[in-house]
Amino acid sequence: MTAQCAGGARQALHAELIKLRTLPGTVWLLLAVAALTVAVGSVTAAAVACPGSGCGQDPAKAILSGIDLSQAVVAILAVLAISGEYSTGMIRVTLTAMPRRMTVLMAKAAVLTGLVLVAGTVGVLASVLAGRLILPPTSPAPFFLANGTDLRAAAGSVLYLALIGLLALGTATAVRDSATSIGVVLGLLYLFPVIASAVGPDWSRHLQQIGPMSAGLDIQATTGLRSLPLSPWAGLGVLAAWAAAALLTGAVLLRCRDA
Repeated sequence: MTAQCAGGARQALHAELIKLRTLPGTVWLLLAVAALTVAVGSVTAAAVACPGSGCGQDPAKAILSGIDLSQAVVAILAVLAISGEYSTGMIRVTLTAMPRRMTVLMAKAAVLTGLVLVAGTVGVLASVLAGRLILPPTSPAPFFLANGTDLRAAAGSVLYLALIGLLALGTATAVRDSATSIGVVLGLLYLFPVIASAVGPDWSRHLQQIGPMSAGLDIQATTGLRSLPLSPWAGLGVLAAWAAAALLTGAVLLRCRDA
């Protein structure tokens, strides 16, 4: 029985890898994740000014600021990974060939996570290298993976993108429609910071603590850690909770509803 389950999981992983790899636009979306991460980070790093009194911006956040935009591309890729099958009716074929629906969803999540981790790693490492060359030499402790804090910011940014992908995948599994799913995910990501900026400081801090984007991106902070609404890893944990809740909701609905 265990061997059959393992074989079924391998078949599901192989099938989902083929489907996602052959999905129109997958390669371009993954390239866009890396390219946007580097391009936006490089432009932001070039704009950092470091007068004699010191830089007014966290160098890690400047270098890794491209994540703010590339996460939207990850969300689109994740949504298309399953909603495309609903729009074409291929989901019926998938679930007929692999009746274990949770295996199908977990295979999609594993394949998507692997591809996003690769694209995110390429983008983050290239951003770090570019930032090391671009940041003013007077900037404090130039960001170059020189210590544990720098490594945490870089690795955490890659994990952040992977969690965004899982959040979007769970949402799309529950909602099914591509446009609606993308709208819901982008709304969750970008509306919390907008609302937080328009309310009082107490409410703003609470919104920053529960917003998936505002909390998750605390993982990039290397300066002023005591002023953060949450510690870096706790912030990433908030995003992980959002992703887990979305996947759980999607899994329950996938299991209960007809294809």
